[in-house]
Amino acid sequence: MAPMYTEEVLDHFRNPRNMGEIEDPDGVGDVGNPVCGDLMRITIKVDDETESITDVKFKTFGCGAAIASSSAVTELIKGKTLREALEVTNKTVVDMLGGLPPVKVHCSVLAEHGIAAAARDYYQRHPDKQMPPEVEAKLSKLQAIDPHADPTEQQAEE
Repeated sequence: MAPMYTEEVLDHFRNPRNMGEIEDPDGVGDVGNPVCGDLMRITIKVDDETESITDVKFKTFGCGAAIASSSAVTELIKGKTLREALEVTNKTVVDMLGGLPPVKVHCSVLAEHGIAAAARDYYQRHPDKQMPPEVEAKLSKLQAIDPHADPTEQQAEE
């Protein structure tokens, strides 16, 4: 019988990167999946001049795949601008983890949604900055995903 999780998933689950919560964050993304009960909080610190993510942390209540997806996404976005971070998709997370079982792909979608929610919160806290239209577009697209749909079809990116 083949293992359910890749070594990369197990490593991020056993040794999560960037776990915790940033004090006085510049943006907070709180997201959850009503079907499985996973909850994720992503907190970011952003350089106001460059809009680069200088620090990112996560807190996740959920299964191993949700924790691994949270850990992986923090590594993917740290040091990127907010616009670059918004280009990270659930497929990027799945690829970094070497794959996820089809019934766990929704965890990577949650991670992608968390990035967009944290970015939106950053722009709401900084009304002097122009929120890129892709922030709301990404959130709208992700919110359109039916949480009750077949998990193998839960990918935000085709």
